[in-house]
Amino acid sequence: MKRFFFLLASLAFISVGANAQESDTKNKELPIPHKVENIALETLDGGETLMPFWGDKHLLIFYVDPDKAKQNEDFTYEIEYNHAAGGENIEGFGILNLKDSWYPIPNSAVKSIARKRTEKNGALILADPDRRLAKAWGLGDCNNKFTLLLISRDGELVFCRKGEFTAQDKADFYEIIKKYR
Repeated sequence: MKRFFFLLASLAFISVGANAQESDTKNKELPIPHKVENIALETLDGGETLMPFWGDKHLLIFYVDPDKAKQNEDFTYEIEYNHAAGGENIEGFGILNLKDSWYPIPNSAVKSIARKRTEKNGALILADPDRRLAKAWGLGDCNNKFTLLLISRDGELVFCRKGEFTAQDKADFYEIIKKYR
């Protein structure tokens, strides 16, 4: 019985240490702009894929914690439906930040809901089950945040904003997107 409690206490200590280490790496942000690499993410049906259009077009990526899917909803609507950020050189898609979701339903259910929505609107949505995008690209903490990213076709992260957008954030976005249309 003592061994069981010792093992349990050891596992708890290791878990706390691992979470602290993960938290440290999750919060490190790299300066903008900086070079990033194409990484593999999950498709909504559970497969794995590299990000589409990499190197062919500039990528407008909506990296969203499902808990905050409606954060910046008016701005997202403006971008998507009024083509306010569109252009033949830009391709946009969404990535679900599943690791930071607090939803009491499993990630498979979140992906199922997203899959049903994409069937209606034709949008492309991928899933990031373990913050690999945020870690690989030095985005820092994206928990509870709507994150908008712009990647040049040369693989450079040229724009990153997280959370509730201010009027200045929106103006900054529109100013930089002009260069990539």
